[in-house]
Amino acid sequence: MNKNAALKIAPYGEREIIITRAFDATRDLVFDALTKPELVKRWLLGPPGWSMPICEIDLKVGGAYRYVWRHEDGCEMGMGGTYREIVRPDRIVNTELFDKAWYSGDCLVTTHLTEQGAGTTMTVTLRYDTRAIRDGVLESDMESGVAPSYDRLEEIVTSNTAK
Repeated sequence: MNKNAALKIAPYGEREIIITRAFDATRDLVFDALTKPELVKRWLLGPPGWSMPICEIDLKVGGAYRYVWRHEDGCEMGMGGTYREIVRPDRIVNTELFDKAWYSGDCLVTTHLTEQGAGTTMTVTLRYDTRAIRDGVLESDMESGVAPSYDRLEEIVTSNTAK
């Protein structure tokens, strides 16, 4: 699979961004890689030079999660949120707020996993408070962080190390 062709990021409606990525793995494996801290720490790193020293996930409705990334230059970035809905292995709905957010409000994230043949399509909908915020996020070159992270996720779920 051409991984770069598999990733799609596009505006939707007035306030949303839709991210779509196909993986050569079952929904169960992808769901585990999205929700188990030991796996999340391996793929959700963005561009080279970053690590994730803190990855806490309380996977239940009303439960919280917390991520902190550290760049090799010492800079840190943190974010967290709460889970609003969890339907294994189909859907996760959670809030997302960066510690030093450059926009107001939090983001509502809805992740759908759809199994198609031997693979899974992940569709992530990000809903922001305003269109201006959504447009600012799109202009931020989010793809430079999302693409390598999802490529690492693909490697984990296809290597049998997501179990």
